[in-house]
Amino acid sequence: MTRRNIFLICTIVGSLLLFIFVAPQWVNSAAKKLHIPHVNVSSRPFRLGLDLLGGTHLVYQADLSKVQGSKSDAMQGVRDVVERRVNLFGVSEPVVQVSGTNRLIVDLAGIKDVNQAIQLIGQTPFLEFKTALSIAQGDAIIKSKLGADASKIPASALCAPANINTFVQFLSAYAVDPCFQSSGLDGSGLKAAQLTFSTQTYQPQISLQLNSKGTQLFAQITQANIGRVVAIYLDGLPISTPTVQSAITDGNAVITGSFTPDEAKTLVGRLNSGALPVPISLVSQQTIGASLGNESLTKSLKAGVYGLIFVALFMILFYRLPGVFSVIALGVYVLIVLSFYKFIPVTLSLAGIAGFILSLGMAVDANILIFARMKEELAAGKTLTAAMHEGFSRAWLSVRDSHVTTLIGAVVLYAATTSIVKGFALTLGIGVLTSLFTATMVTRSFLYLATGPWFEKHKRLFR
Repeated sequence: MTRRNIFLICTIVGSLLLFIFVAPQWVNSAAKKLHIPHVNVSSRPFRLGLDLLGGTHLVYQADLSKVQGSKSDAMQGVRDVVERRVNLFGVSEPVVQVSGTNRLIVDLAGIKDVNQAIQLIGQTPFLEFKTALSIAQGDAIIKSKLGADASKIPASALCAPANINTFVQFLSAYAVDPCFQSSGLDGSGLKAAQLTFSTQTYQPQISLQLNSKGTQLFAQITQANIGRVVAIYLDGLPISTPTVQSAITDGNAVITGSFTPDEAKTLVGRLNSGALPVPISLVSQQTIGASLGNESLTKSLKAGVYGLIFVALFMILFYRLPGVFSVIALGVYVLIVLSFYKFIPVTLSLAGIAGFILSLGMAVDANILIFARMKEELAAGKTLTAAMHEGFSRAWLSVRDSHVTTLIGAVVLYAATTSIVKGFALTLGIGVLTSLFTATMVTRSFLYLATGPWFEKHKRLFR
């Protein structure tokens, strides 16, 4: 009995602390109305999903046609780069994840300037080093694309630096490159970029420092192409076409071009935040307005409150005093679950709130099994203490099995489905585990308070 009283006291104190953590604004408001000084509890907000807070849902498709190694590693690299890019934009709790083999999903909740965010993600640079093709190879590419008109644009003239405009037009029209081929070195080999100025022309330029893998590959490329051009491409277009004078083994390269200082500074920032290992393109965009998200949040909260009220009324009307204790335990359950949502934190979407509301029913399901067994034992003439003991012990197997099977379903959903369903599975799983604790521990502690001679004389409170 002493242990039960200690647990009950800990439950009450813990519930008060959880309430302060879950709803600090209520505590601050009450302290202000009661003129209690020096009370200002800091607030940690819930993390709301895109469909509740408003924002945009973007789907990008990556071009993996030129990936030589692992495509999954390439997509992971894209995800990491885009996530850093979005974080620099200042979006609160963005969701960036790979879907399938070549698609990237970006959820930007609460964002105000959607077009700027799309432009920022789309402009993440794709850096690549290319080696020169021979004139014969270039002519063959041109002939295969232009047919009879190939003689009008010979590769030797097209690849000349003076004809760079013709070169760009050719690329945009036919999406092939008759002058350069991929060397295998791209932005994944970049360690850092820095804005510098040429000591001869005083023009801004970009100094690149490669990582260990990039340094090794760049040394091989420059050693094999001494006296030839190694072009530096950014976003599919050549921005620098230097001629290799000697092998470069220290992992340093320089991008020169007609940059203004501001343009070079912007490019350095983009490169340092991460160059994409593969190019991406926006294929889908869905935007949810803040007002629509706020309306969804309001309706979801109302549904949760109504569900809680109806469950409480059902338990009290059908089970009387034990029903009252189950409602108290349900309040503790809500505080624990909402604290988990804040602490982990869990991104609350409409699907996640649906999982929470569903778990409210699961939270009292165990109590119903226990109370029904108690009524049978009381009808058989047993004392309250004996009926409570039998109710908990005999109903435990059914309670355990029902919760475990639901938990297994939640785990499978979380592991094998998309982000929307994962939110539902996570909130449902947290609810199932918490309800198992509150039903078997919290409800029992409150029930055992209702034992003694007076309650034995008023067993109608339990039937």
